[in-house]
Amino acid sequence: MDQRVKPSPAEIRRAREDIPNTRERDLAAQLGISEAELLAAHCGFGAVRIEPRVNDLLTGLEAVGEVMALTCNESAVHEKIGVYDKVLTGNHHAMVLGDDIDLRIFPKAWAHGFAVEKRDGDDIRRSLQYFDATGKAVHKVHLRPASNLYAYEKLVAELESSSQEPIVSVMASGADDDAEISDQAAAVEDLREHWSGLTDVHQFFDMLQTLKLSRCQAMRMVGQDYAWLLDNDAVGAMFQHVADGEMPIMCFVGNRGCIQIHSGPIKSVKPIGSRINVLDDTFHLHLRTHNIREVWAVRKPTRDGHVTSLEAYGADGKMIIQFFGTRQEGERERGDWRFMAENLPRIPSPTAA
Repeated sequence: MDQRVKPSPAEIRRAREDIPNTRERDLAAQLGISEAELLAAHCGFGAVRIEPRVNDLLTGLEAVGEVMALTCNESAVHEKIGVYDKVLTGNHHAMVLGDDIDLRIFPKAWAHGFAVEKRDGDDIRRSLQYFDATGKAVHKVHLRPASNLYAYEKLVAELESSSQEPIVSVMASGADDDAEISDQAAAVEDLREHWSGLTDVHQFFDMLQTLKLSRCQAMRMVGQDYAWLLDNDAVGAMFQHVADGEMPIMCFVGNRGCIQIHSGPIKSVKPIGSRINVLDDTFHLHLRTHNIREVWAVRKPTRDGHVTSLEAYGADGKMIIQFFGTRQEGERERGDWRFMAENLPRIPSPTAA
């Protein structure tokens, strides 16, 4: 157990003043605290604690107009510019199904929220930032010049918490559903029987839960007719192929509280060192490729024929990013996407433990 004494709110604010251009995530790591604790220290100093009432947030954001939605994990940052419309609320699952902002939300993971104002020269940058119980970011909403400031301020006032204490209690990070499960409970025959019986990609998670397997364990076990290991450079090659061919894809980045989806072509792919950046008009992606341990091509049966995903995982077994070829329900998988996925460079698959 980490016994280090955490800095006081005043010390956190002083550190922010000393190195103002450091990203909040990086500064929090330097201070040995979570990003939520960093923002809590600024309550009354540019931050307001707000309640994580996800349904009220989503319905209120419709009036704010154009914003930038951001969902991230340790290795990928997914940004979409658009409007929160076609909102479906729910206590266990909520969705935003707009043309640009497309989200799958799990409200019970949203524990802490803040409305943040940060001065940038003569401008003020405003955002709503939400975190899970461990203090990790689950979703952020950044205002843009076209945003309705009145609707934003009204929403912040409605969500403002009665407590504006400059500290927040966070839990230690625990095991994740995507991490390796130590006691392998399923036989290969059981896995293949369940896998072959899938009729929708959304059944895949329930199958893993039933068989008590992590995603990576299942892919190592099932056989190369359903899942095969790719060279880690396959993600970069895929980006170049789809950009050059103007091939529409679906790109998923998520965490415990939110999954954010881009659907459509990508154009501007900018590799810089160990990062791949997509810098399109309404879609930005920043992917740390050096954090990728394994890349899998995965074939899942559906009523419309099998579909193929590309999935990148970190050393902890958690999914970093996932890709499909764009398709509508009832349509078969795009032939150009399937051909590309099946011809990316493979490496020998590891055997199951």
